Amino acid sequence: MKKGLICLLGFMFITMVFMGCKPAAKEPPLIARKVLFGNPDKASVQISHDGRYLSFLAPVNGVLNVWVGPADAPEKAQPVTADNNRGIRIYFWAYTNKHIIYAQDLAGDENWQIHVVDITTKEDRNVTPFEEIPGPDGKPITLPNGKPLRPMAQIQAVSHKFPEEILVSLNNRNPQFHDIYRLNILSGDLKLVQQNDSFMSFQTDDDYNLRFAARMTPDGGLALFQPDGKGGWQPFDTIPMEDIMTTSPIGFDRDGQVLYMIDSRGRNTAALISVNLKTGEKKLIFEDPRADVSNIMMHPVEKKVEAVAVEYLRIEWTVLDEKIKSDHEYLKTVWNGDIYVTDRTLDDKFWVVSYVVDDGPVRYYLYDRENRQARFLFTNRKELENARLSKMHPVVIKSRDGLNLVSYLTLPGWRDPDNDGRPDKPLPMVLYVHGGPWGRDSWGLNPTHQWLANRGYAVLSVNFRGSTGFGKDFINAGNLEWGRKMHDDLIDAVNWAIENKIAEKDRVAISGGSYGGYATLVGLTFTPDVFACGVDVVGPSNLITLLESIPPYWKPQLDMFASRVGDPRTEDGRRLLLERSPLTYVDRIKKPLLIGQGANDPRVKQSESDQMVKAMQEKNIPVTYVLFPDEGHGFARPENRLAFGAISELFLARHLGGRAEEIGDEFKGSTIQVPQGADQVPGLKEALALLEKR
Repeated sequence: MKKGLICLLGFMFITMVFMGCKPAAKEPPLIARKVLFGNPDKASVQISHDGRYLSFLAPVNGVLNVWVGPADAPEKAQPVTADNNRGIRIYFWAYTNKHIIYAQDLAGDENWQIHVVDITTKEDRNVTPFEEIPGPDGKPITLPNGKPLRPMAQIQAVSHKFPEEILVSLNNRNPQFHDIYRLNILSGDLKLVQQNDSFMSFQTDDDYNLRFAARMTPDGGLALFQPDGKGGWQPFDTIPMEDIMTTSPIGFDRDGQVLYMIDSRGRNTAALISVNLKTGEKKLIFEDPRADVSNIMMHPVEKKVEAVAVEYLRIEWTVLDEKIKSDHEYLKTVWNGDIYVTDRTLDDKFWVVSYVVDDGPVRYYLYDRENRQARFLFTNRKELENARLSKMHPVVIKSRDGLNLVSYLTLPGWRDPDNDGRPDKPLPMVLYVHGGPWGRDSWGLNPTHQWLANRGYAVLSVNFRGSTGFGKDFINAGNLEWGRKMHDDLIDAVNWAIENKIAEKDRVAISGGSYGGYATLVGLTFTPDVFACGVDVVGPSNLITLLESIPPYWKPQLDMFASRVGDPRTEDGRRLLLERSPLTYVDRIKKPLLIGQGANDPRVKQSESDQMVKAMQEKNIPVTYVLFPDEGHGFARPENRLAFGAISELFLARHLGGRAEEIGDEFKGSTIQVPQGADQVPGLKEALALLEKR
């Protein structure tokens, strides 16, 4: 009997294979949201310039802080910062090798302040503690909510030649323009280097000389200026509008006489070139016809370009300097995945190296160049080391007018057991749209892709026209095409997924943040029959009010927005912007919508979501609106990320039919508010009621 049963099962398996069927794989357990969206165990690994210390970001009582330990014993690391709210995300070593410098904003307002921490005493000093910007009348400039407009501090330059000093830019005098200061990190003394009333940015060298300044031109291009030797500025170069996103200075050689630039002028993809500033001679260093130069490796002291990278489907490095060729060859043998050298000591004896894969956590190594040995440190998320994760498949989809749309598809592993990028049958799908729009999707471990695939969805991300990295022609194909050809690309990708039996036609959702949020609103208003539902995070609803409310320090770039999105200063421009605004077509919405918003968002103001929700209410169209009073452009606090993730998961499960983890205690520690539509998501009202009782 037993032998007969085995034979029968074997016959059934053989029959399935010959009939072209894949044996069904067992569904894996749900991966807890906190494993993917909670704080990483360790991240942003760096080494002090003298090689003595290793640092990284890791939680302290659930909040990311900087930890420092001996480079040869990182397990002995201790926290040196004590942030207890939003967590630290941006930090680096000072050249003193005794101080950590980090930036922090207030509740997501992006008005960064610079802090300096002594790693021995752990003394933390805010060296740019400015809280107000005076107006013409001498009184503080206030926001619409009555609060003072806070200045923004930015790191302009750090040099090994001046260990105790850095250059910072501050808009505490004029909110539109950043003045340049020399800051002593030990005393906190600020010395004005350049008062600025017209330039949007500066280029400096290792001697802290201001070498170039940039200003937008009326047609959306960029004019570069250099010092005239008399205290003023004279023209140096002009970058046309079509090249400004793919052309810029990036640094100097050791003597400051050669300028390195990423440059697309006279070609499509951005190449790496050098410019001899004495003779004006330009030399091509590297180019790739498929993609822009996206990254370079430069010696920390010699300032010689050693390797360059381009990213088409995946990152690809080309070594230019024979001195590091053997290093790269060795590092390829250490682990699979895309290699990134993320930090180096000043003597270049030690490198911090990370390996990125699509179905596992990031692995960090400390590489000893002299001994040709890479020592494993840790991964960024230990709980993912043995998790059943899905592969990410790069695919190139043709747009209706012939453009190549580099895209990334992730499928539930049990629905694609042979990992060929085709499920055993069409699945509910989430079209996940990147922000920017001048950014791109990339290959690697994507927490959102893994989360949704684990819940049973196909997930597709598309580099639509306007995305960066694929040459200036591809970027410029998106000019003035918000809500039109940029959206057509997304629809073409959905149709491709349906035609290739990846997605079920009637169960496709659209989701994204920032421009991705705008694309979601466009999807439900411009093409209301394509998507089953949408999840919008900090997406603009009215392009006129979006551009009229940009932060003051973005106003010098208004000509760029006018040439690429639409000009709110002209009648024709306003007509175009209104035509491309989802708010104009609210009455077309007939599919469920979930909106998430940070109250302090400086880029896409809360009013963008408020006016969309209000218009839907007036039309009696259901909407669920989730607001976080302590967030900005996206959700930085893990408690808030988890809370919105829980709502999104149940929302998608209701309308697409995927798997879902209950809300549970996911609202604990979150500042979540749901002003509208809590009854539209299963379990949300009950979870909110439980939160109020605590």
